[in-house]
Amino acid sequence: MQHKKSSACLIGLLSALLLIPQMALSAPAAANEQQAKGHRQVAIVIDDFGNGMTGTPEMMQLPVRFTVAVMPFMPTTKQDAEAAFKRGDDVIVHMPMEPVRGKPEWLGPGAITTDLSDAEIRKRVEAAIADVPHAVGMNNHMGSKVTADERVMRAVLSVVKEHGMFFLDSRTTFKTVLPKVTEELGVPLLSNQVFLDDVYTTNHIAKQVGVLRKYLETNDSCVIIGHVGPPGKLTAAVLKDAIPRLQATTDFVKLSEMVLPSAEKDIIPHP
Repeated sequence: MQHKKSSACLIGLLSALLLIPQMALSAPAAANEQQAKGHRQVAIVIDDFGNGMTGTPEMMQLPVRFTVAVMPFMPTTKQDAEAAFKRGDDVIVHMPMEPVRGKPEWLGPGAITTDLSDAEIRKRVEAAIADVPHAVGMNNHMGSKVTADERVMRAVLSVVKEHGMFFLDSRTTFKTVLPKVTEELGVPLLSNQVFLDDVYTTNHIAKQVGVLRKYLETNDSCVIIGHVGPPGKLTAAVLKDAIPRLQATTDFVKLSEMVLPSAEKDIIPHP
C-alpha cells in the first residue's frame, strides 16, 4: 500500500516538473500574443483650441488621450492648455502661419509671415511657446506659404529645437520643406496623414474615419487632425462613436508617445 502511494507521489512530482516549462512559457506567450494583437498607433490631434471654440467641452470628454493644439495669445489659450494638461493630454503650440491664400484676420495675433526677418520670426516663436503652458511640440495653423519656405522654417525650427520640442507638419501643402529642414537641424518630425473634418458634415467625417481604417491595414501608425470650431461637435461625436470599435486593434496615443513615422509620408488624398 505504501509502495503504491510512493509511486503515485513520484508520478505526480514528475508531471508537475514537466508542466513547469510550459507554465514558464505561457506568460511571455500571452504577452507576445497581446503585442501581436497589437495594436496600431493612432494619434488624434485637435486644432484651434484657445478661443473658446464650439466643441471644446465635447473634445475634452473624449475617452482616450489625445493632443491639444492651442493657438497662442487668445482668450482661452491658458485655460484650454491647463485643462488638457490636467487630463493627461499633450499640449502643442498651434502656430499661426501665412497661407498661400486666405485672409490675414484668419491667422490671429503673433503670426509667422514670409516678410518677417529671422530675428522677428524667432521673437514671435519664443513668445508663442511662452504663452502656451505645458507645450511639448508645435504644429502649423494654416501655413501653406510658410511651410514651403526654407528660410522661414529654418528660423522657426531653430527655436523649436532649442526648447527640445517636436514639430507636427499639418501638411497644408505638398511643397512642404519640413522633412528637409527638420533633418538638417535634428528636430523630431511627425506628419499628418488624415484630415478628419475639412468638410463640415457628419458623413464626411465618418468617411474619413474609414480612410483611417484603410490606412491602418498597411501602416503601423497614423496621425489624424480634427478641429474645434464649426465642425467641433460633429467631429467629437463621430470620434466618440468610432473609438470603442477601433480600440480592438488600435492604441490611441499622444504625439509624444508615438513612434515617429517616416517624414516622407504624404497626406492621404480624399477618395
